[in-house]
Amino acid sequence: MSEQASHGRLSGKRALAFVGDIYEDLELLYPRLRLLEEGAQVTLAGQESAGRVYKGKYGYPIASDARVSEIDPSHFDILVIPGGFMPDKLRRDADVLRITRAMHEAGRPVAHICHGGWIPISAGVVRGLTVTSTPGIRDDLVNAGAEWVDREVVVDRNHITSRRPDDLPAFCRAIIAMACVGERD
Repeated sequence: MSEQASHGRLSGKRALAFVGDIYEDLELLYPRLRLLEEGAQVTLAGQESAGRVYKGKYGYPIASDARVSEIDPSHFDILVIPGGFMPDKLRRDADVLRITRAMHEAGRPVAHICHGGWIPISAGVVRGLTVTSTPGIRDDLVNAGAEWVDREVVVDRNHITSRRPDDLPAFCRAIIAMACVGERD
């Protein structure tokens, strides 16, 4: 079951975050906790059934709330894509790409950090955006048509991007700021 705080600037908003084995622990947990603090309902979606426990890069276990194949993106206001090695596997999942494209096309916040940018690349939604990421996928983003810059956070249209765990405070501030002004269709 997804979690929600009872009040805050994001009360009534629903966030979706992808989860899978070898996710970057801080890049999933920090945004999840910040969004909960602000009152958002946060759902973690993985490739297997709800309740499946995934282990992070540093071994932190966390259970999914839902299966990506069962997600209706129109029910969510925010998409968070953490890094780690997880995005390399999830970028091959048609439902992960469907959700990412739908959130992008609806103009809802799509936040990706570190290697998380691999998923929007595979979803075909980064062309023409200015983004940042870990330098390790800079060429992938550029080859997909994005302009890459080296900054702690970049906001371009409805995309919020950051490079690494040290950038998480700025990353989360940008997600919250965008979600506060954006209204659901």
